[in-house]
Order: sequence, then structure tokens, then C-alpha cells
Amino acid sequence: MSLRFLPYCRRRLADDPHLPATALLAEVVELGYPGGYSTLTRAIRKHRMRPPCRWCGPGMSLDGRRSSDRADDEIRFAWLELADPSAQWGCGSRLHLLTGSLASSGRWRAVVAEGQDLPQLVAAVDQVMRRLGGTAPRWRLDRSMAACCVLNGRVTPAFAEVARYYGAGVDLSPAEEAGADGSEGGRAGAGDGSGADRAVALRAWWSSASHGAGLQAAQDDLDRLAARMDPRHRAVDGTPATLGEPAPPARGLLELPALPFPARVCVSRIVSPQGLVSFRGSFYAVHVDLAGAVVEVRQRLDKPYLSIATLNGAVIARHTLAPPGAGLTVVGRDHAIARDALERPARLPRAEAPACQGGKDRRPLSPAALAEAEALRTGSGG
Repeated sequence: MSLRFLPYCRRRLADDPHLPATALLAEVVELGYPGGYSTLTRAIRKHRMRPPCRWCGPGMSLDGRRSSDRADDEIRFAWLELADPSAQWGCGSRLHLLTGSLASSGRWRAVVAEGQDLPQLVAAVDQVMRRLGGTAPRWRLDRSMAACCVLNGRVTPAFAEVARYYGAGVDLSPAEEAGADGSEGGRAGAGDGSGADRAVALRAWWSSASHGAGLQAAQDDLDRLAARMDPRHRAVDGTPATLGEPAPPARGLLELPALPFPARVCVSRIVSPQGLVSFRGSFYAVHVDLAGAVVEVRQRLDKPYLSIATLNGAVIARHTLAPPGAGLTVVGRDHAIARDALERPARLPRAEAPACQGGKDRRPLSPAALAEAEALRTGSGG
């Protein structure tokens, strides 16, 4: 390949790493390139003209920030199913626990959730990261999670948008790598005792929590358990530091957005004989005539409100969201909240950086590429 076409080809591939060689060939032929397809592709390989995509290349987060190779730049998420929760929690026969651990330090946090669907996963991931104090540039999840498309085994576009919102990239591990106890199949970091200590502690916690006073009390106990096992609370000789002593700030974690990703959580409830609907440790009033009816509680994660609707979608009550585990009975309706503020589909915030389209959309010539093309046309190119 004539060296005079190299600057143009480098610039075009730098601007659009997914540009097909056939499209590049058509452009350079128009500029006077006399060679064929095989000569062009051989030159691309020889001169390493195609750079890795800054959005989907290895070691990059979805916002284009490079993550380091240190293992603690990764949060590993795993689900643990909890059987026979307390009947008074009103969440059925199964509860779920999402654990998130920093790979090298073994520092971890966990939150309880009612299900493993995508909105519940998003809510739990956000809560775990806020307990950790930030997000790592990479997340690792197993392929059995709602983040993975069952057809192609890749991260779903919806979850990719979630990760992009937090500035993280996603890696998927085979489902069998995650242990049934949420210990990532023994892959946990050195400070985590290979996950065994955590698994034992979680089983002991659930044995007492499932018969405890309330769901929020169980979550509070879980937070205290994770804090006690935090390696940052231990002295160099391994002895525990004084309980209540603040831990040093987490290193290597990126700051979280002020609000959670605007996913919409929807759970089913049966109205109590008193006309109350339970949700996250508090009760919300509907008309007493609906006692025994099945309703849906809907909440968008970035909004401090919830709505209660029939199974047909008709909104029957709208309330300000009580703090988690507050144990309040909310009876007043908030008339200041417009119906469409809660029921209109969420408009997702734009990420600062565009998602990689994998070559689906061709990018127009940049000013630098136009300059190289003009140099070739006028014969002034090197």
C-alpha cells in the first residue's frame, strides 16, 4: 500500500475503530488509491492502523475511562436465595440477597431484595455500591442474572445503560462460577477468606434474621455484620479495631451519581383487612373496600414517591415514600404529585459519552480526516 494513504487510513480508523475495511476501501479508491481489498487489509494489520475501541475495548469502562489491572477495581455481584422469610414481611416464600465484594480486599456489603428481575437487580446494585462508598470501574456478574441476555449470552442493552449511568463496565462470568452461598465460587479476594467466612456468617445471620422483628431490622443487622468483617476495621496484627471506629475512605472507587438509576420497581401485594399495603417496612393506605385485593406497588428509584395500582393498571393511590424500615402507616395522599410524574415512562439520563454502536452507525469524516482527504486530492499528502 502506498504510504501516502496511511495518514488518512489511520485518522479514519482512529475516529471510527469499527469502520469496515470495505467502507474504507471505497473512500480511498475515490481518493486515488490503486490497490485492492486484500492489499488494504494487509496494510491495516501490518501498520496496526485499527486501534481498540475506547468504548468496548478491553480494560475500558463504558464511559471511556481506563480501569487498572488491579483486582480491587472490580466489584463482584452474586445472588443468594433466602428461604422462609418472616410472614409479617409480606414478601412471599422467598427473599433474595445481593452481595457485592471488592475482589482483592474482600470488603463486601449486601442488601435484601424481593426478586431477581432487572429492576430489583438495579435497585440492589445501587444500594450495595452506596454501602461500599462508590463504584469500581468494572462489575462482574454471572450469566444467570437478569443482566445477561439468554439468547446471545451478552449484557443486555438495558443493563448496559445502567452500567453506563454509573460509569462502569460489565464482565460476565459463567453461572457455575458463583457459589450457592454468594461466595463467587471461592474466587473472593485474599482478605475474604475465600468467601468461606462470609458464607458461614451469612447463614448464621439468616438463621436469626428470618425470625426477627422486621425486614429493616434484618438489613440493619446485615450492615453491622458486613462492617464487623470489613478488613479495613482490623489492625495489622489481625485484631479487630474498636467497634464504631470510622473506617478509612475506600480507595479506587468512583463517585456515585446523586440519584439511583431511574429503574421502575413493581411488586404485587394483597391489601390487608385494614386497607393497608406493605412496602419496604411501612404501610400505605388504600380504600378499605379493597381489602383482600391484589394490587401493584410501583416506585421509580430516583423518585421519593410511589403509586398503588390495580392489576389493570389503574392508579388508586399515590403516596410520598417513607424511609426504608420506618414502620410508618402513610394515610395521606400527596395531591401535589401529578399523575404523569409517576406513570409516564422514565426518560433515561444521557450518559456523557455515547454508547459504542459496534459499527452499526457510520461516523462522518472528522475535520482532521477531511484535511487528510484534501491533501490526497491536491497531491500534498506525504
